[in-house]
Amino acid sequence: MNTTERQMTDTCEIQGEAERHHLQPHWKALVFDIKRFAVHDGDGIRTTVFFKGCPLRCKWCQNPEGLRAARQPVYLKNQCIHCGRCKAAARPGQLEWKDGAPVLNHQYPGHFDEVVYACPAAAIRYDSTPYDLDTLMEKIREDAVFFKSGGGVTFSGGEPFLQGHFLEDILKRCKAEGFHTAIESSFFADPTLVKACAPYLDRIFADIKILDPAGHRHATGRDNTQILENIAWLLDSPEHRDKVIIRTPLIPGYTATKENIGGIARWISGHYPGVKYELLNYNPLASAKYEMTGQDYSLPPHPMFTGDEMNAFRQTASDNGVMNLIEE
Repeated sequence: MNTTERQMTDTCEIQGEAERHHLQPHWKALVFDIKRFAVHDGDGIRTTVFFKGCPLRCKWCQNPEGLRAARQPVYLKNQCIHCGRCKAAARPGQLEWKDGAPVLNHQYPGHFDEVVYACPAAAIRYDSTPYDLDTLMEKIREDAVFFKSGGGVTFSGGEPFLQGHFLEDILKRCKAEGFHTAIESSFFADPTLVKACAPYLDRIFADIKILDPAGHRHATGRDNTQILENIAWLLDSPEHRDKVIIRTPLIPGYTATKENIGGIARWISGHYPGVKYELLNYNPLASAKYEMTGQDYSLPPHPMFTGDEMNAFRQTASDNGVMNLIEE
C-alpha cells in the first residue's frame, strides 16, 4: 500500500470511528474525568476535560480508562465491602464471583445499570459521564474565577478529536466567553476537524511519539501519516505554529532512543525552526489503572529516567535543530 492509499485508509478509519460511536454534532460527549486546578496541562491554573475514546492503542497509555469510546463499568477493589449485592443484581454474563469479590465481564454487550445501582459502596461505577454542551459549560464556568490569572480550559483524552464536532462547538462557546483554550491530542484526526478547531485554540499540545511509520504502527496500532500531515499543517501555518508545543513521551524500548528523538527533532525544526519541543519523562504509575479497567499493562517495570538521562535526550534534540526546548 502506497502513502496516498494509506492516508486515505487512515482518514476513513478516523471518520468511521466517530460514526460508529455516534459522535455527531449536538450529541452528548462522554467525559471520563474533569480535573480542576491542573497546572501541567497548559498555561496557569486550568480545568482539564478528558474526553473518552481513542483510535490509538499505545502500549504505554497513561489513561486506559479513556480508550474505549463506550461507557464501561469499573471495579474499585479498595472500596468493595464484599456484600454480594452486585452478584444478586447481575444479569447472566455480567460478572463472576471469585474469592468473595466480583470480576466484571467488560465484553458484556449491554448496560450495567442494575449492578452499579446495587453497590452501596460505589465500588462498581461507570467510567464516564455523558454531557451536553450546556451542562459541560456549566462545569467549566465553575472555575472561571481561576482563569482570570492566565489559566483556562484544556481538552484532553482519550482523543478529543474523536468527538470532534462536539469539541468544535464547545471550543466556540469557550472562546465566546473569553476562556483561554488548549488541547492535548495525538492528531490522528480528520484534517477537516483539525482546521475547523484550530482558530479557537490558544495552545496546542501535539504528540509525535515515533517518527518511523512501521515503528509507530507497531507501538500504537496505527500508521502516523495522518498525524504528521496534520502537525505539518499546523507548523507550516503562521497563524497557528506559535501556539504549538510538540511533545514526545519517553517510553523505554519504544520512543526513548537517540535515533527517534533526533529524527523527530529534525522533522519538526525542518517545518518550523522556532518550534517548541518538550520531552516527557516516563511515568511508571500508569500501570495501576489497568487492573481497574480489566486491561493488561504490557510494559515491563522501568523507573523514570534520571536527570542525566533526560539531559542527554534534550541534548540530542538540540543537536538536531531544536532551539526551543521546554523543560518540565
